[in-house]
Amino acid sequence: MFSETAELYDRFYWWKDYDAEAARLRELIVAAGGPGGGTLLDVACGTGKHAEALAAHYAVEGMDLDPVLLECARRRLPDLPLHHGDMRDFGLGRAYHVVTCLFSSIGYTRTREGLHAAVASMARHLAPGGALAVEPWFAPGQFIPNHVHLLTHEEPDLKLVRMTHGRIEGAVSILDFEYLVGQADGITRAHERHELGLFTHDEMLAAFEAAGLRTTFDPQGLMGRGLYIALR
Repeated sequence: MFSETAELYDRFYWWKDYDAEAARLRELIVAAGGPGGGTLLDVACGTGKHAEALAAHYAVEGMDLDPVLLECARRRLPDLPLHHGDMRDFGLGRAYHVVTCLFSSIGYTRTREGLHAAVASMARHLAPGGALAVEPWFAPGQFIPNHVHLLTHEEPDLKLVRMTHGRIEGAVSILDFEYLVGQADGITRAHERHELGLFTHDEMLAAFEAAGLRTTFDPQGLMGRGLYIALR
């Protein structure tokens, strides 16, 4: 996934207000009847920015499949337990009051089977009365194919460009990321291909129902993509 560019990840997402998103997340969880404190597992924690912000409200642990992103998180959060694992099939041997899967990471499950497996795995780690919060990727019809998106970042000795082209194959969105990294010793390039499943609202709800969870949906969520909150 982001293994080749993990060190650049946070520079491209400088605009995200993680503290505000963490506070909003807690508000939505409590409003849905979930816990406002206790233990929390952040699945697909990436570089740990959400985990860092959520630590103001919960006793946080993180998990990610990408070992390089996870190493970035370990440097940021040396005192937090961080685990290497696949959201579709993991077992940490304990339950949490809250489990989160944010910034549309659920899309990386790609298929309905993967979606159901991930939701089931996360649900197994919920304590009684616990809440699972999932921020979705785009649904079919929301994702615009053949769209080109540009992100840039500038520092005195570093210039970054990431251009993204998106297309659809079946029920999967394909994102090709092309990077330019300019430094004093020259310009380097990198390429990544990301594949994220396009799940309908009903498919999302079906995955939570299959895991035995009672679900509510906030259409705005943390950044306009909505948020599912499912209670055990």
